[in-house]
Amino acid sequence: MKAIKIIRFCSLFGLSVLLFSNAFAQQKPQYTQYILNQYILNPALSGIENYTDVKISHRHQWVGIDDAPVTTYLTIQGPIGKQDNRTTATTLLPDMDGQNQTGKEAMDDYIAPPAHHGIGAQIVNDAFGPFNNFSFYATYAYHMPLNNKTSLSAGLGLGFSKLSLDNDKLFWGNANPVDPAVYTNADVTKPRFDANVGVWLYSYNYFIGASVQQLLPQAIDFSDNGILQPNPGGKMVPHIFATAGYKFFLNEDVSLLPSVMVKMVQPEPVQVDINAKLTFQDLVWIGASYRGGYGYAAMAGFNASNMFTISYSYDYTTTRLNTVSNGTHEILFGFALGNKYSTNTCPRNAW
Repeated sequence: MKAIKIIRFCSLFGLSVLLFSNAFAQQKPQYTQYILNQYILNPALSGIENYTDVKISHRHQWVGIDDAPVTTYLTIQGPIGKQDNRTTATTLLPDMDGQNQTGKEAMDDYIAPPAHHGIGAQIVNDAFGPFNNFSFYATYAYHMPLNNKTSLSAGLGLGFSKLSLDNDKLFWGNANPVDPAVYTNADVTKPRFDANVGVWLYSYNYFIGASVQQLLPQAIDFSDNGILQPNPGGKMVPHIFATAGYKFFLNEDVSLLPSVMVKMVQPEPVQVDINAKLTFQDLVWIGASYRGGYGYAAMAGFNASNMFTISYSYDYTTTRLNTVSNGTHEILFGFALGNKYSTNTCPRNAW
């Protein structure tokens, strides 16, 4: 039994070291359904809608591997001082005599909203191996029209992150205890100030954005004496995201939204995601994603009412992890508080 525990720990710690190696690259969580909630990656989307947008997500990565990454988040964001009428609705239109509110004919009448503010909050808990990373950010964005159809927003997120170790998962047994420095090092669980920034150029049928998460690099160690450190002299490093998408109307009721995201985290190779989302009247949608060097994903969702939406995704990795893992599951719930624009369907997200 003891041997089994040691083997389990070695596998667990090896996975954690792998995830936190190379100057602690790839420290922020992975998401598959960020295309449905770009705000989780970019504070510039604070207040982009005409309602208060709430999203709750739970992601279980590499099911079948003990203590593989599990990420849960809550986001809430909404506008301040935004005119709420038909001609200035950003991604939401009122009922128009039975017309499809997200069809090409309706969207051709889109007018960029006047300048306004947006605020929001993000709470993320990411657990992996013996580590747990909790973060909280308050966000602000300012949206301004560039012309009759196009808007530009810039956003800032300020908050903190707290990386901690679960001591129970570091115990090898009485004969092989973990270095006590790990248990006594107060720096392990010290909250660290953090900041995110982003910009977002958008209209009714396209978006281009860029953001930087974990903007402030900070040194971090897991022991007082350097004996137990995944990377001596390691630090939290910035994560850079660049994304773009364009919405094609296949007919009045069906639209296709291909998009791409490029992620840069030094010193890791650049990661490129290619996504596609096919939507019918913004009532139901299906999607697919390819993540370079990692694998594929499929997703589907529906709008249950004018206030509630739900979606699910499944990731299949083409790496060696697929021999011991049953894939990755992610579920997302969305709530549109103060949505006045439809009595039958959910918000008309252009994204």
